This record gives sequence, structure tokens and C-alpha cells, in this order.
Amino acid sequence: MFVVSAVSVWPHVALILSLGVATVHPSKCPRACVCDNIQLTVACVGKNLTEVPSTINEITVKLNLRGNSIQELPSGAFRHTPYLTHLYLQWCDLRRVREGAFRSLGRLVFLNLANNNIEILYQETFDGLSSLKQLLLDHNRVEEIQPGAFSQLGLLNLLSLTHNRLEYLPNLAFQGLQNIRWLRLSHNTVNYLAVEAFAGLFSLARLSLDHNELQFFPTEVMTRYNILTRLELSYNPMTYLGEETVAMPKLTHLFLDHMSLQDFSYMALALAPGLVHLDLSHNQLQSLQPLMGPEKLTRLNLTGNPVYCSCYLRPLREWAARGWLRLAGVCANPQHLSGESLDGLHPNDLRCQSQEAMLRAEQEYQNRARPPATPRPDRVQCPDNCNCENETLHSSCENRGFTKIPRGFFPDTRLLDLRGNHFHYIPGNSFPGLSQVVSLHLQRCKIHEVESGAFKGMKNLVYLYLSENDLFSLSADAFTGLPQLTYLHLERNKFTRFPREAFKLLPNLLALHLEHNLMSKLELGILVGAEKLRDLYLTSNSIGTVAPGAFDRAPGLEVLHLGANQLTEVPTDSLRNTPSLAELRLSANPIRWIGPKAFFPFAHSLKHLFLDGMKLEKGLGAGLRSLLLEGNRLEELPSLFPLAGLEVINLAENPLLCDCPLLPLREWIEKVNLKVRASCGHPPELKGRRVKDVHVFKSCPGERPLPNEPPKSPRAPKAAQPKAAHVKATAVKLRHAGGQKSSVSKSTAKKKKLQ
Repeated sequence: MFVVSAVSVWPHVALILSLGVATVHPSKCPRACVCDNIQLTVACVGKNLTEVPSTINEITVKLNLRGNSIQELPSGAFRHTPYLTHLYLQWCDLRRVREGAFRSLGRLVFLNLANNNIEILYQETFDGLSSLKQLLLDHNRVEEIQPGAFSQLGLLNLLSLTHNRLEYLPNLAFQGLQNIRWLRLSHNTVNYLAVEAFAGLFSLARLSLDHNELQFFPTEVMTRYNILTRLELSYNPMTYLGEETVAMPKLTHLFLDHMSLQDFSYMALALAPGLVHLDLSHNQLQSLQPLMGPEKLTRLNLTGNPVYCSCYLRPLREWAARGWLRLAGVCANPQHLSGESLDGLHPNDLRCQSQEAMLRAEQEYQNRARPPATPRPDRVQCPDNCNCENETLHSSCENRGFTKIPRGFFPDTRLLDLRGNHFHYIPGNSFPGLSQVVSLHLQRCKIHEVESGAFKGMKNLVYLYLSENDLFSLSADAFTGLPQLTYLHLERNKFTRFPREAFKLLPNLLALHLEHNLMSKLELGILVGAEKLRDLYLTSNSIGTVAPGAFDRAPGLEVLHLGANQLTEVPTDSLRNTPSLAELRLSANPIRWIGPKAFFPFAHSLKHLFLDGMKLEKGLGAGLRSLLLEGNRLEELPSLFPLAGLEVINLAENPLLCDCPLLPLREWIEKVNLKVRASCGHPPELKGRRVKDVHVFKSCPGERPLPNEPPKSPRAPKAAQPKAAHVKATAVKLRHAGGQKSSVSKSTAKKKKLQ
């Protein structure tokens, strides 16, 4: 027994000796706590402490403070316990973590802050936790994550933020979590994801977004994270998945259960070939076609769907049999197959009667299933030929051929889906008694006019979808009565001019979508009334002219997409009063040259700049985090050392000239911890080689030895001068427009030949 005891104690004795501590004094244990001097743990559970005890032994490695009343952690709260590896602070009524509270805990690997009252995660909240592996923030009141809040947590592999109050995830919300494996955001109210919300999460394998308010699959967001293998989106109010919605090649498990899916395109997973498990249980799917793309699929869960087992289901059953795919679920209709397992059905059992016989049989079944006397108490008011759900408060009349807005929806409706009908125009007061609707879908309804007061009374409407219609103008009173409207979709219509008067009555508009229209210019004052606008999407119009100050009325503008237009220069003057602009997309515009002050008005705020797919030949603010320049005509680049915050960069498909003028880029690539796609286009003997691998730069003035090369003998101080002159010459050259080379460039090339 003595031997075993000695062995178990010895590691801690060694730790004590290594810390220069001769003995462990019992007096170091706080009166309200229980201390284990062998395991080096301290537990002060449920003792009504209002602050962290200062008499805890310095060599403590595990500290449990849960169930106390520590409302605030001051700076240096744990400076007396620098060797902590595990810290438990749940159920402490914690409301604020001051800057530097954890700064001395460089060895901490586990931190539990669950079940507290934290509302904001500040930039300095987690400073000092450089070794942290797991962080639990469940059951708090977090509603805001400030930029850089997780920038110090480079080793974190699990972050749990379930049961909080997050509604919107901005770009780079989780910046710094390079090693995160599992991000848990379940049980929030997230309804909008910025395109770069998860940028920089290069190791993310599992993402939990279930129990939120996402109405559409975030295709554009998820496409950027090709390493994700498990995605959980259960319990979100999505109604359909269209073609190529899921473009995630490494995804193996996708959970879309307990939603409101009524339509699931057979091409929805065409770009998800690795999918093994798909959960579509507890939706509203009556049928499903064989799915294109996921050839490795082994389990498809359709439990809880009103599956109609007729000849229309036969292709799915035959496809499942060929691929040894297990189908979970049972038939809901027709009556003679009700309750039959989908996996046990023989394809020959799935037959279709004549349409009249099917309708008659279905009517008889419905009559037998209907209660004999009074209607059920949970039955809801619903127009004919529509579906209304009491539990989800969703009503749908999608693709029913209506020519007028149907009336008679129950007043508590939250989501109203009318897409795919033939309304042509929306008259005034079209939605009486629907003041509780939050989301209204009117896509693909051939609408060419919206009359004044059409949405009158919809005081709680937040999302309005008028996409894919025939609108070419909007009156100034079109959106009367929508004080809470936040997200407005007008993409894929026929606007030839910006509907500048239509937003005066939308004081809370944050995001406006006008992609794929026919606008050719943006005039002064286009955003009158949209002073709070944050995101503006104008991709794929024909915009060639932007008036100076065009965006002045929206000083809080953060995201502006102007890609695939006809701009020949950066619209600097139009953005002179947008100090918060963080993302600018100019992709696929015929811009050939960018001047030295093109981004000056918003240089301090700009984080993401998209210049890909242009005809850029020459041309760059500090603070950029994403720089996409692929598919241009760049032969040279200025020094990128000022762009210290870059996290994503792409220089692929540029004919870079691998010679001394490119030396600043080469040196920058060697110093940054980023994957830089940059290859030589010239000279011919180096074409296709990675800039990082070529040795041509060895002979350039000021070049350092390549990795694994013996260092060169030190030069005299005068020999360093050519480097400064060379860099200066390169900067001068980049200020020239077009494709003309300066005299400095020619002299540099001549010198290279002589060498």
C-alpha cells in the first residue's frame, strides 16, 4: 500500500520541488473551501463568495468556484494562482469580466463560465488564456461578440455558446480560433450569418446551429468551409432546399430534422458527394426523389414526415435498394399502406391509381380521420388549398396557382409563404389581421406592381422576400406600415434605376438585396431614409457610374457588393463618408488600375477586399483581413508588410514576374503563417512554379539567405542602400497607370541582365 501511495504522490511532489516550494502549508487553504494538497485542487462550491479568495495556494491546478455570487471578475483576479489548468465558475451570477481578469492563467486548458449573466464578450475578455483548449459559455445572455474577442485563444478546440441570445453573427466573429474543432451555437435566435462569419476557422469539423431562426440554408457561408464534416441545423424554420444548396465536399453528417421542409430538390446535395448520414425527420415532405451527389449515403431518415407511398415514391425506394441505403420512416398515406416501414416496402407495392380514384380514397381517409363532433381545439384558421401549422405558426400556399392574395389566415401566423403564385400586382391592404407575421415570402409571383399600403398593418414584419419578380419601380408609399422591416430582398427583378424613394418609411432597414437587376448608375441620395443600412448587395447589374457621395446617407454601411458590374475604377468619391465599411466586393469589374488612395476614406475599417476576376494590372489599407486577387493580370505587387492583419489571401492565376521587383512579396510570404497561392507567370522557365520555391531572388539586392542555406557573410553598411532604393523604385513604379513600365523598371531589368 505504501508503494502505491508513494507512486501516486510522487508527480505532485516533483511539481512542488520544481516550483521551489518545500512544503504545502494547510494554512493556505481558505476557510470556506476544501483543499486537497495531494491532488492540488481547491473546491469552494456554494459558499456565497463574492470574490475569488486571495489565500488559495499558489500551486493549485484545479479550482472549483461554482455556485457563488461573484458578479464581476476584476483585473488580476487569479494572479495568485498562475498554475491553474482547470477553472469552474458556473452558476456564479457573473455579469462582467474585466480586462486582464485571466491574464496570469497561461497554463489554463479548461474554463467553465456556464449559467451566468454575461451579455457581451469584449475584445479583452479572454486575454492571457493562450493554452485554453475548452471554453463553455452556455446558458448566459450573450448577445454581442466584439471583434477580436477570441483572438488570444489560438489553441481552443471546443467553444460552446448554447442557450444565449445571439441573433446575428458578423464577419470574423470567431477570429483567432485556428484550431477550433467543434463550435456549438445551438439554442440561440440566430437569423442572419455574415458571409465571413466563420472566416479563419481552418480546423472546424463540427458546427452546431440547431434551434435557431435560420430561414434558409446559408449556402454562401458554408461553401467557404470545405473541411466541415458534421453540420447540425435541426429546429430552424426552413421550408425548402433548392438545387446545389449544400456545396460542402467533405460533409458526412447533415441534420435537417424538425424543420418545416416542404420541398427538397433532388439536386440539393449535388455538391456534397461525401455525405453518409442525412436526417430529414419530422418535416412536411410527402415525397422525395433519388438524390444526386451523395454516392456514399448509407442512412436517410424520413421519420415523422407525411410520406405518401405511391408510384411517385418508387424511384426513391429502388435507388435505396440499389445502394444499400437504409430508409427510416413509415408511410402516412394511402390508408392501406399507412404505418408500413419505408425500408420494408417492395417497389411493386408502390402503385398509382387514377387521379379520381386517388382523390376519392384520400377524401374517404380524411373523413374517417376527422373527429366526429366539434373541431379539435388546436385547429387553426386557414384558407382553402393552403397548409397552416399551429405548432410552428407557419402558413404556406406555395405554388398553388393563386391570382389574388388569399384571406383567412389565423392571426398568430409568424411565417407566411406565398411564393410561386401568379399575383401580378399586390393591392393596398392585402394582409389584414396579420400583424404578427415576421417573415413574408412572395418570390416568383410575377409581381410587376406593389400598390401604396400593400403591407399596411404588418407592424412586426422583419423579412420581406420579393425576389424573382417583374418589378421595375416602387412607389414612395409601397412599404407603408413596416416599421420593423430589417431584411428586404429585391434581387432578380427588372429595376433599371435604383428605387430611391421606396426606403423613406423603413427606419430599421439593415440589409438590402438588389442583385441581378438592370441598373446602370447610382445617383446621389439613393439611400434617403435608409440611414441604418448596414449591408447593400448590388452584384450583377450593369452599373458603370456611381455619383460622388452616393452612399452618404448610410454612414454605418459595413458591407457593399458591387461585383460583376461595369465599373472601370474604384468608386472612392462615392464612399467618402462610409467610415465603417468593412467588406467591399469589386470582383469581375473591368478595373485595370487602382490608385494609391483608392481605399483611403475607409482604410481604417476595411477588412475584406475582393478584387478577383478583374483585368487588374497594377495597384493597395492596413487592417485588411481578406484579400482576394485571383484571376487578374498582376505581374508585380507592392510590399504587403503593412497588411499585418491578413488571414486570407489568394493571388492565384496572376502572371507574376518572378524577378527582383517581386522581392517584397517573396520576403512577406516567408514571414507570414498563411497559405499563399502565388505562382510565377514569367519568365518562361519559371512559369507555374510557386513564388515561395524559386531561387531567382538570391541575386537581388538585400535578399536574405533562403531557408536551409548557409548565411552569407555580412555586408558593409553601404551595401544595404540599394535595397531601400529598390523598394522605393518599386513603389514609384506601381503608381503608373496602364501596362506601361517606368524607367526605373527598365533600369532594374537591364541590371538583372548584366548580372
